[in-house]
Amino acid sequence: MKKNAIVFTGGGSAGHVTPNIAIINELSQGEWDIHYIGSIKGIEKELISEMNIPYYGISSGKLRRYMDKENIKDLFRVLKGIIEARKLLKRLKPKLVFSKGGFVSVPVIIAASSLKIPIYIHESDLTPGLANKISQRFADRIFTSFDEAASHFPARKTTAIGSPIRREIFSGEKERGREFIGFTDERPILTVMGGSLGAKKMNETIRESLQELTSIYQIVHLCGKGQKDESLINIKGYRQFEYISNELADILAATDTVVTRGGSNAIFEFLALKLPMLIIPLTKKQSRGDQIQNAESFLKKGFSLTLEEENLTKESLLESLDKLEKRRGQIINNMQASPMSDALTVLIKEINKHRR
Repeated sequence: MKKNAIVFTGGGSAGHVTPNIAIINELSQGEWDIHYIGSIKGIEKELISEMNIPYYGISSGKLRRYMDKENIKDLFRVLKGIIEARKLLKRLKPKLVFSKGGFVSVPVIIAASSLKIPIYIHESDLTPGLANKISQRFADRIFTSFDEAASHFPARKTTAIGSPIRREIFSGEKERGREFIGFTDERPILTVMGGSLGAKKMNETIRESLQELTSIYQIVHLCGKGQKDESLINIKGYRQFEYISNELADILAATDTVVTRGGSNAIFEFLALKLPMLIIPLTKKQSRGDQIQNAESFLKKGFSLTLEEENLTKESLLESLDKLEKRRGQIINNMQASPMSDALTVLIKEINKHRR
């Protein structure tokens, strides 16, 4: 029996890819012929290729909210990407295109719309990124992680469901995690995650505070590609990695407290795992402010504390972590009371409606 084709798209950061991976892992490959369209050199290519999913790179231009001479060049890149995506979609004949956003998704969405292929999009953040602002007019269904985000889209086709969380994130074992890191049960474990690209000021402040932090915690520092400090490899109770993939579930199972950026997918995973978190969001100089809004939402709901990067120092970090530990019990209670739905199950059910 011929399988139904489905095309996923989204890229630019791991946050635009990992939810797609979560969905792909749940779809029956006996019923679905799965393909991925992304950028030619983006992180999505590396992550998807590891899964042996057919991957197609297309031309894409950066989407900017400001005037820049590069906008003209990028307009032509987007037009080229639309032509390339349309050619691919005509050949693949998917029953559905599913997008997680990022600038590479826009040419795919426009091409799919021109071919009358059904389109689903998911918005992770509290307010939509520019790619999903453009894509919403072409989408048949829109899903959001935050209830607050739904108000930014047409009500008739928008549903707030939470974030699609990878099932494997729940499969970790505490003892296996401790063994992998080389830690004991004598002190709690603090995991620091700066995102797939790292976080320079976070990394520097953590390292500046190591003497004080290692008297309280054992520290796992996921610092980003090229961000390891080889002079610190022999410090007891401190392990650093550029990036962790297969062992992440075990490390999180062993983790007691998290210091993290404010990316939606990550903080929803920590919420699901009931891990108290200190969120240090990207500044508005580094982003459109979405992580600040995500952090504010979690703070209001009592899931976390926030420390603005502009205020990040050794002293403020230690003070914030102390405050977090004092509120640990209440934060975990708030997380346990959260009415978060199983977004992954919802999406799989909706996608499967497009089977023959």
